[in-house]
Amino acid sequence: MRRVFAAALAASLAVAAVPSAQVVNGSSREKLVVDVAWLADHLGDADLVILQIGRKETYEAGHIPGARFVDTGAGALTAGRDPAALALEMPPPAELHDQLAALGISDRSRVVVAPADGYWTPSTRVVITLDYAGLSNVVWLDGGLKAWTDAGRAVLKDTPAVKPGALAPLTIRPVVVDADFVRAHARTPGFAIVDARARTYYDGIPFTMRGNGPPPKLGHVPGALSAPYDLFLESAMEGMGGGTGGKVTLRPADQIEAIFTAAGVKPGDTIIGYCHIGQQATGMLFAARTLGHNVLLYDGSFQDWQKRDLPVENPSAKKDK
Repeated sequence: MRRVFAAALAASLAVAAVPSAQVVNGSSREKLVVDVAWLADHLGDADLVILQIGRKETYEAGHIPGARFVDTGAGALTAGRDPAALALEMPPPAELHDQLAALGISDRSRVVVAPADGYWTPSTRVVITLDYAGLSNVVWLDGGLKAWTDAGRAVLKDTPAVKPGALAPLTIRPVVVDADFVRAHARTPGFAIVDARARTYYDGIPFTMRGNGPPPKLGHVPGALSAPYDLFLESAMEGMGGGTGGKVTLRPADQIEAIFTAAGVKPGDTIIGYCHIGQQATGMLFAARTLGHNVLLYDGSFQDWQKRDLPVENPSAKKDK
């Protein structure tokens, strides 16, 4: 009887230990990434929705046939910008629903996110936003618009007429976590908090913000590992976090795995990602998802951490002592 009771108690404690924000969204490269040849073969599919992420002038100069423009620079698919609030946040579900429906997205849509102008992390921010919205049939175009034109594929200048999508009320997935969740899971087995900013920020090397003097805090979230977002593309980074010439190509799986291993991420870890404001981290998290890792986004990221005046680790300060 005691053994039965002990087993039942252990089982109940195990269930209680599962965090409420845990989510299963790890996948594989084959399910999350498509190439130009695949897109060309499916261009005529009735349920296909292509979202081009980049500059408006690039879209108007020539886009993949049927692509709809998502102006992330103007705040599309994000919460309304309040100067007193965070720079980047997920919009309220009802608002997000209406924005997605206006893009022609329906419950049955297969959505292809296509970066242009080297917009690597803006495009992966859109991918995780669609995951947050509960959409499952979402893929990312490797190489983006540049790969499409390099392959000699045609582009169009006309703006397609978009019929509003038949989209049910969103079933929000718990892929976004807050500062309390991050603090509660620092150095917790099975979880890895990963800083996706450039290594200089993680190390706390002093720098000057434009016109505002030094930032309030230097360093990183205690217990966080470092895997800068720009390591996961094959080409050198420029502009909005994209590859040379606007082409963004994901590294092979073995190289992505090696980056995470070197950072200290273990196989099967759920990765909690953050950066400055919650955009660069999505590139790192997308790469992690292609390896099967479940991922969570600390949406407020270091901006929120600083506003809350939470503690940091500063390796640079330790070296100076």
